[in-house]
Amino acid sequence: MGRASTKENKNKYHLAREEMGYTREEASDEIKVLTADRIEKIENERIEPQPYDVLAMSKAYNKPSLCNYYCSHQCPIGKEYVPEVQVKELSAIVLEMLASLNSVNKQKDRLIEITADGKISNDEIDDFIYIQEELERISITVETLQLWAEKMLASGVIDADVYNARKNK
Repeated sequence: MGRASTKENKNKYHLAREEMGYTREEASDEIKVLTADRIEKIENERIEPQPYDVLAMSKAYNKPSLCNYYCSHQCPIGKEYVPEVQVKELSAIVLEMLASLNSVNKQKDRLIEITADGKISNDEIDDFIYIQEELERISITVETLQLWAEKMLASGVIDADVYNARKNK
C-alpha cells in the first residue's frame, strides 16, 4: 500500500484519485492505459494530460467533471470555447434553467425586432448583448444538467441501460 500524499495544492486529477481511495498503482491497474508513473507526472503537473488520459481517469474515478475541467482549463481550443461547468444539485439546475428561460421569453419580441432586418444597429446592441448573455446562461445550464446526468450514471443512481435505451428512442 502506498503512503498518503502530503502535497497541499493537489490538482483535480490527484483529488479525484484520492476520493476513490486509489493509490497510483491501484489507479493504473483500474485504468489500464496509464502507468502509475504517468499518473504521478500528471498529478504533479510535470506533464499535461492528453484527452485520452483524462477520459480514462474520468471513467475510472467516476468523475465526468474531469473532462469538462480539462476542456475548459487545459485544452487550447476548449479554453476559448468551453465554459467551466460546476456540478450542482438537480433542483438548483432546474431553477437556473427556468429563470433563464423566463428572461429570454420576456425578451423574445425584442429579439425579433432587433433581427428582423438582418442588421443590428447601434441602438440595438445593448439589448442584443443582454439576450445573447441570457442564451449563453441557458447553454451553460444545459451543460450542467448533462454533467449532472453523467455523474448520476457513473455513480449508478440512474440505470445506464434504461437511460440509454430511452435516450436513443
